[in-house]
Amino acid sequence: MANRRLTDDERSQVLPLLEEVRSRLIELAAGDESLHWAMRRRLWNQLQYDERLKPPYRAALKRKKRIEQNGLCKICQTSLPESGAILDRLEAMKGYTIENTQLLCGPCDLDKQRNLKFT
Repeated sequence: MANRRLTDDERSQVLPLLEEVRSRLIELAAGDESLHWAMRRRLWNQLQYDERLKPPYRAALKRKKRIEQNGLCKICQTSLPESGAILDRLEAMKGYTIENTQLLCGPCDLDKQRNLKFT
């Protein structure tokens, strides 16, 4: 299933929200550049966790998928590298669950991304 794309109208609503968040961060930082940087980074990390969950959860899921797939790439069936295997979501909106993920080697993930026109 293809990822949902925003309509032009929906997309036009995002920029004002972004500007509002930027302005609020500047206000909260009150001229302290290091605080402004730290707040932006915290916000970025929290939004990433909303999308991808926290790293320890994904690491545990990768271990489970490696066992489930007998250490093989789901697409090409070659041995997965000890580190650097990619935890791929079948449907992005369904998140990182055991049912919605597969473990891929780097080349297969890159091919998949190219085929989906993400790279």
